[in-house]
Amino acid sequence: MQQIFNFVLKNSNRLLFLLLLVLSFTLTIQSHSYHKSKIISSANFFTGGIYEKINNVDEYFGLREQNEELAKENARLKSLLFNQKDTTKLPQLDSIKGVKKMDIVVSKVIHNSYSILENYITINNGAASGIKPNMGVINSAGIVGIVDKTSKNYATIISVLNVKSQINAKIKKSNHFGSLVWNGKSTGFVQLIDVPRLAGVRKGDTIVTGGQSIIFPENIGIGTIDKVYIDDETNYYTLDIRLFNDMTNLGHVYIIKNKDTEEITNLENQSKKDE
Repeated sequence: MQQIFNFVLKNSNRLLFLLLLVLSFTLTIQSHSYHKSKIISSANFFTGGIYEKINNVDEYFGLREQNEELAKENARLKSLLFNQKDTTKLPQLDSIKGVKKMDIVVSKVIHNSYSILENYITINNGAASGIKPNMGVINSAGIVGIVDKTSKNYATIISVLNVKSQINAKIKKSNHFGSLVWNGKSTGFVQLIDVPRLAGVRKGDTIVTGGQSIIFPENIGIGTIDKVYIDDETNYYTLDIRLFNDMTNLGHVYIIKNKDTEEITNLENQSKKDE
């Protein structure tokens, strides 16, 4: 207490000056609306900037959780879509029992190559999540690729930007089929080959997954026709397809688990042996 008293006594002139300065400054602001509005405006700008920075930090740290929640919700909605009953057909036993033919696993891309001829993607889920080779991989924009190999907690995917990739696809408006491949040139385009000449094709037509595959559900988006070529040797169309997906920027993906795949594959393999 004595130290405080000594400090005030020692600096009484300075403290009196500061007190009078603050008092005069306050009276000036209160008596002049212009000065008052400027001070309030400056204070609001200052505190608003601080709140904005704090909010930006909070939002940044919450992005991961929000993205994961959105990915799970998208997976749930896609699962409902892929398992939607066809009202034109008789009810299936599994649909009556509520057994889903297709489930969705949400995963995150941790490595993605797109600058070589044989590109692969690595995700942070594997066999422990029920992921197996030859499962289809998509995201909110369209197809991504097909699972190649798995470990316990990771899996590699053959990207659609892989010269070894071949996926059944069709022209949405006409249902004419072809094989989706990649010529190794552009990351934004793939090719649909072996499309019959009787198919009416136009630039801008939508290309989707076909119904002749046990890997992907039918009508998953792929892209739109950008250019049309005629193969002189086979007399078939070759179509340049502009991808819906930006394959150079992948985040969360969805792995499609088709519960009928193993049964269909075993049956087809048995038929081949009997030939």
